[in-house]
Amino acid sequence: MSGSLPDQPGAEVRVSPNFGPRRDTLRPDMIVLHYTGMATGAGAEAWLCDPASEVSAHYLVHEDGRIVQMVRESDRAWHAGKSSWFGRVDINSCSVGIEIVNPGHALGYKAFPKRQIDAVIGLCEGVAGRHSIPQQRVLAHSDVAPGRKVDPGEKFPWKALFAAGVGHLVPATPIRHGAALKAGDSGADVEALQSMLALYGYGVEISGAFDRQTEIVVAAFQRHFRRQLVDGVADDSTIRTLQRLLASVKIASPK
Repeated sequence: MSGSLPDQPGAEVRVSPNFGPRRDTLRPDMIVLHYTGMATGAGAEAWLCDPASEVSAHYLVHEDGRIVQMVRESDRAWHAGKSSWFGRVDINSCSVGIEIVNPGHALGYKAFPKRQIDAVIGLCEGVAGRHSIPQQRVLAHSDVAPGRKVDPGEKFPWKALFAAGVGHLVPATPIRHGAALKAGDSGADVEALQSMLALYGYGVEISGAFDRQTEIVVAAFQRHFRRQLVDGVADDSTIRTLQRLLASVKIASPK
């Protein structure tokens, strides 16, 4: 990318050596949002550009709204790690990765400043427009790597993004006391839950058994779409929110 203009107008350019070609002629069809999970934005920027780290992202968004592009959108950045969506496991080859400066859960997780989120919205609009990425394919790192990753976390303001036309959301069904599906349960209701999660894109086996992986995926879903309580228990609020989410968009696995 050295010597070229950034893909996103107004972005600064700092080239990371940590990238390669997209595999199997894949093109970006999703955006994956992360938080940096480091003490400072400067430290995160340096790490993403350090050959020793073997990680990178296409973009970094600082707390003051500055956008830094590190890898061309046409190239494969190393941001998603072991992950999957709709059964595809090389998420790096079909996504644009955006790192958002925030210390994360381990270092004093905090709210994301408005100017930072405004910059993220504008960046996502640009990326989605250039690659015809649908709203339901603006995802959290925790969506594509449930259990292994929790970023950008339950404080990330998905509602603000959705209000601007970025990402997919429905108002969460209120939490009420009542029956719920949980670890150790089995049967047709669990199978239906797993089927709905898989239909949305989550990597979960449809077995009819509420195993540890199902619990992890339910928690990942809650972290994005029902943030009031993230406990891995599929209560009425979780299930109804998932049903309404599916009903609100035509889901189709990418070709």
